[in-house]
Amino acid sequence: MSPGLTYDATIATITRLVPDPGLHNPRLGIVCGSGLSTLVSSLKNVVQIPYSKLEGFADSTGVGQKSALAFGYIGKDNYPVVAMLGRFHPYEGYKPATVTYGIRVMKRLGVKDVIITNAAGSLTPEIPVGTIVVVQDHFALPNLTGMSPSFGPLMSKEYPRFLPLSDAYSTRLRRFAFLAAHDLQFPDDALAEGVYAWVSGPAYETPAEGRFLRNAGAHVVGMSTIPEVVAAREENLEVMVLSLVTNLVVIPDTYRSIKAEVKAELAGLPIDRPEIGRASHEEVIAVGILKTEVMRCLVERVAELVSSEKPTV
Repeated sequence: MSPGLTYDATIATITRLVPDPGLHNPRLGIVCGSGLSTLVSSLKNVVQIPYSKLEGFADSTGVGQKSALAFGYIGKDNYPVVAMLGRFHPYEGYKPATVTYGIRVMKRLGVKDVIITNAAGSLTPEIPVGTIVVVQDHFALPNLTGMSPSFGPLMSKEYPRFLPLSDAYSTRLRRFAFLAAHDLQFPDDALAEGVYAWVSGPAYETPAEGRFLRNAGAHVVGMSTIPEVVAAREENLEVMVLSLVTNLVVIPDTYRSIKAEVKAELAGLPIDRPEIGRASHEEVIAVGILKTEVMRCLVERVAELVSSEKPTV
């Protein structure tokens, strides 16, 4: 089946299963990352459609993620939105076309702006656990080595062959994020700006890999999001990414020397055996749950600012 027919079938199913015609053309799209699917509680008149009922969608197998498309209204102005409760990752075995399918459906439903959320690891102690990073740029090793969703034949003549990404992250939407944080009286350190590094996963980074990414200019790292960003820009959507820092990447200043320990042991000297830190997905989910209300309030307020925005002349 061609991509066009698949989109038509998906949208026909949505139209049939969503009884409120006002939700058939959402203006804002939201992608919910690990532990953040409770953002749906911000929506009114919610209709959830399991991915299993939507042609072209796959099953989101990530821990802490649901597997449904949610439609509803957000904010005082009842702004129509659609939210992906769970995403698809290349590490699950999905091809880029599947990973980005939800974003392309959003475009065809009428979405103009996309807020993409994720759980990420911090590469620097200056951005502690619990911080929401408003992404200003990204560093994507898979994109540089042939895993870009734009790799291969063009799906449509409307897409650019060589997609510019220097302006990938909407300054307009990022401004709304900081205005929303001000309106909500968040402390100044609740939000930060930074560069997101995409790695394919699913293994967490080794200390050497974390150090490499930090030295390359990244502030946070995760296993998702960038394929969706690329597809959104290909679809001419404005994009904002909010990364919730759920863990610190283990990057010790020095390595434990087993050679030195053995020499000390043989010499009868006392030995200090420091523990090696480990990343934990349970920690990621726990922090996501702990901070989900903060993220929910932020996204809801951003949506209100978007909905009340005066059109430019």
